[in-house]
Amino acid sequence: MRKHLTWILPLAALPALWLLFQGMSVDKYTLPSPLEGNVAPTFVLQTMDGDTIDLADLSGKAVVLNFWASWCIPCRQEHDVLKLTEATYDPEQALVLGVVYQDTEENARRFLAALGGDWTQLLDPTQRTAIDYGVYGVPETFFISPDGQIARKKVGPVTWDIVQPTLDSLIAAGTPAAAVVGGSP
Repeated sequence: MRKHLTWILPLAALPALWLLFQGMSVDKYTLPSPLEGNVAPTFVLQTMDGDTIDLADLSGKAVVLNFWASWCIPCRQEHDVLKLTEATYDPEQALVLGVVYQDTEENARRFLAALGGDWTQLLDPTQRTAIDYGVYGVPETFFISPDGQIARKKVGPVTWDIVQPTLDSLIAAGTPAAAVVGGSP
């Protein structure tokens, strides 16, 4: 009986070790979104400057739609990446839009005054847009293709390693072939 235990116990531990390994290899920030590959929910929101933005008017441009709040520590971590994104990409090809989530405009203004950033900030006072996008915490970022489809969702702070290749591929995919023939778009 003792001989059998020497190989049965390690063999019995294999499924538990396999489950542990699987759990450790999963990215906790990658959550499947039923919206990916579908048309982005439309919205018309007021900016912090008093204008309005209609998502439908942004057709033909890639959009980085970032839900954030001033009280959110990971939002501070990703803020420089969003500043770099806004500074790097031509606004005729890609736009960064911030959506203030469960926060006050006053707090959002203080946050932006302290950390900088020139991209458009949207107010969602009823949280209807956040609900339509399935947001349950911040930061959450949606990459919307020039044809209005949600290409990717990122839960947690975005990094340049995510933003740059995602936007580059969306811009390339949205560029008409005629524009590429004569050189780079």
